[in-house]
Amino acid sequence: MQSLCYIRCVSRLWGPVQSSRLLKVTNMHRSSRQLQHKKVMEDNKPWALISEVGEQGYIEEVMDILKQHFHIICHKDFLQNSLVHGPKIQALLIWLNLPAAEPSLLRLLPSLKVLANGGAGIDHLDLPYIASLGVKVTNTPGVVSDATADIAMGLLLASARRIVEGHQMVADPNIVIIPQNLMGVEVTGSTLGIIGMGHIGCKIAQRGKGFDMKILYHNRNRRSVDDEQAVGASYRENMDDLLKESDFVMLAVNLTPETTGLISHRELSLMKPTATLVNISRGPVVDQDALVKALRSGTIRAAALDVTHPEPLPSDHPLLGLPNVLITPHVGTNTYATTRKMVQKMADNALAVLNGQSIPNEVKPK
Repeated sequence: MQSLCYIRCVSRLWGPVQSSRLLKVTNMHRSSRQLQHKKVMEDNKPWALISEVGEQGYIEEVMDILKQHFHIICHKDFLQNSLVHGPKIQALLIWLNLPAAEPSLLRLLPSLKVLANGGAGIDHLDLPYIASLGVKVTNTPGVVSDATADIAMGLLLASARRIVEGHQMVADPNIVIIPQNLMGVEVTGSTLGIIGMGHIGCKIAQRGKGFDMKILYHNRNRRSVDDEQAVGASYRENMDDLLKESDFVMLAVNLTPETTGLISHRELSLMKPTATLVNISRGPVVDQDALVKALRSGTIRAAALDVTHPEPLPSDHPLLGLPNVLITPHVGTNTYATTRKMVQKMADNALAVLNGQSIPNEVKPK
């Protein structure tokens, strides 16, 4: 009887230990399977070529998005052993126009299926040539519109109210008394003429409406009545009419052969001498020699540019020495939120191509 009680007691004590050990073994097997599954998933990620991480490439804060979906290799590392890396690359992720999608690079990527561009503009890409290689091209329209429209209005306001000059004045240790003759021009109630009424142009018009501006626009195709009424915009079929009437001329067009040099001597001469030219599209849309002449002669009041040609301008370029010019270094999309959205859109587009799914933002040659 005592022996039976002893056995029962030992069972009660030993049972939980055995159960605990069994649970630990089960958990170890489960963890091992999860690690194996994760390793398989990691191994199945496609390879993508990028420019670099840092000042001249992707900011570190967005790399988690790319690393979640791709094995990443930077251009510099790729070139050190392109024969080994080249056949693995299925996606080329272009940021700030880099890596440049030149034939010399594309020939090293025999498995390339998609070129995902960060940004809406694709003027730096040879679409027919890329398509001839059987490679899809995508971009990221829409997600850049708000940030770009914000910088457009920021440039307009800063130029109109001479904000940078004001800052320089108060930061000057030699100035003891602040002069009161730093006069700007009125934005509220003025006329804003937008050339290029796409998604970004409409966002700019929305912001202009908030300043009670009269909104004019010129576009290849007239927008719907609903679109016009939403921002209170009036269509000008002839761009010359818009130039003559506007206090601020805003360029928001894509760079194409038709828009290259769109604003030159003749167009600038049609603008009011009190008018300001704002360019947030692409540098070559404006004839910069003509712009320098117009600014020096007083043909127009001022220019505010987020884009130039080239970028950056040479240090001795005459635009940099003019007091009625405000230039920012092509930072229209440079916010953390917009940058993350752009990179996520790039990843989504590339994965759609690689997985044989519908491509959200495919760009086809015309």
